[in-house]
Amino acid sequence: MSDQPPLSRLDLNLLVSLDALLTERSVTRAADRLHLSQPALSASLARLRTHFNDPILARTGNSYELTPLASRLSEHTAAALDAARRVFESQAEWDPRQSTREFAIFGSDYSFSTTGRRLASLAAERAPGVRFRFMLHNPQIVEDAVNRLRGADALLMPHGFLTDLPFTDLWTDSWVVIAAEDNPAIGEVVTLENVARLPWVFTYQSRSAFTSATRQIQQLGIEPRVEAVVESFLALPMFIAGTDRLGLVQAGLAEYARNTVGVRVYEPPFDAIPIHNAMWWHPVHRRDPEHEWLRTLAAEATTGLGEATA
Repeated sequence: MSDQPPLSRLDLNLLVSLDALLTERSVTRAADRLHLSQPALSASLARLRTHFNDPILARTGNSYELTPLASRLSEHTAAALDAARRVFESQAEWDPRQSTREFAIFGSDYSFSTTGRRLASLAAERAPGVRFRFMLHNPQIVEDAVNRLRGADALLMPHGFLTDLPFTDLWTDSWVVIAAEDNPAIGEVVTLENVARLPWVFTYQSRSAFTSATRQIQQLGIEPRVEAVVESFLALPMFIAGTDRLGLVQAGLAEYARNTVGVRVYEPPFDAIPIHNAMWWHPVHRRDPEHEWLRTLAAEATTGLGEATA
């Protein structure tokens, strides 16, 4: 038998205290955050130390630091607390017009500037009390999406990176090449010779973080000369203007790129694979009426978005 006490014998209020202690790293500040007395929170810390057989907070000089175990717990506590809140906030009948729910969504700045912007705008019309928290993803979040999406509502990402998760298809985009207007090596069109000879700025370049178009260039037998990597599609034009570099952005950002001083937009000199944007989510949300509303709204909000950016 397990030595751990059954869940029914644990006070779930300790999860709230633990989250505050891990965030504030101070009993005083954590107590203020929770509007509790310092002795009350000190008692909670004592119970947590007994449960985990670990100090949780270790004094270093005049301050406290998280123990190694506490650092590991901090990765899971906020998600567990959020999941617990979702359980007890669930309702048999849900009216989006009366809701104050916050939806937490991972994605890139491209996803937020296109899908996220439209989703939030439509939601403001249909459910003015609903809020969104758009959080930038990173390779670690994408690689651990199954676990990360237990504590979040969705991940906005094109097909080709995730498997074994339910998804809602949204809209299809394409790729464009951007270059400085005064780049003397480029005429009216970008050629494959330009692609091979000119330096590049990539948005992502790792085993799990890449774009389909940059992979496609390599599959053409061209190894791009990458001078810079910036993990932001919106920042990419800033690294192109006034240089001889090339970059790839989605057509959905083409207008933004054109409005960046000294940047011109071109069609790629190869048949770039389309971008099939989707909303990915964890199976625990399958029968959640609030989440179903979110998925339906996202699909509606992005209807025609591909045509609008063509």
